[in-house]
Amino acid sequence: MDNFNRMIRLADEFFETKNDPSQITITEEVMEQLRSIHPATMGEIADEQGPVAWTIVIPTTRAIRDQFMKGQIGEAELLKLTLATIESVPDKKRFSSDLSSSHSGLPTQSDPVGIVKEMTQFTSIYLCSALVLPEFRGKGLAKKIVCDSIRAIQKDLPVEELFVWAFSMEGKELARNIALSTKLTLFEYSD
Repeated sequence: MDNFNRMIRLADEFFETKNDPSQITITEEVMEQLRSIHPATMGEIADEQGPVAWTIVIPTTRAIRDQFMKGQIGEAELLKLTLATIESVPDKKRFSSDLSSSHSGLPTQSDPVGIVKEMTQFTSIYLCSALVLPEFRGKGLAKKIVCDSIRAIQKDLPVEELFVWAFSMEGKELARNIALSTKLTLFEYSD
């Protein structure tokens, strides 16, 4: 089984998204929505067999963060409300560049198509997912990807705080290390 399929199976087993409609299920459509928020929302490290570490962060507003932290909304609603906030910004102010791209047309960190420039209320960032294949754990890969993503997003948005719904002790420790490295205030949700 290639790394991509192993990663999908790991996500299904760990997060049980198929049994919890309040969580985000990653599809091509959701990946495109995440890219529309900022190209650095998704990060990965891959080898010749595919991804070995994969992360998702979602910049959003403090008000949406507060609703999530109070248990009023889940991940799927967090994404939906974040997208609705972005859609309220006029297109001419949303993007830092046009679609003139010499590659596949997908945004990358060096080609910032879709970066939200006028979204100064996006001061929170949600650590949605950090998956690492078992044989690659303990090497700091998830921390590196998430910190790189946050720093890239901070070039465009005034992110000051990180929030997380950790599913494991390792997830809590990762979030704490990321908050320390990025100097963000950390909020931890627990149900």
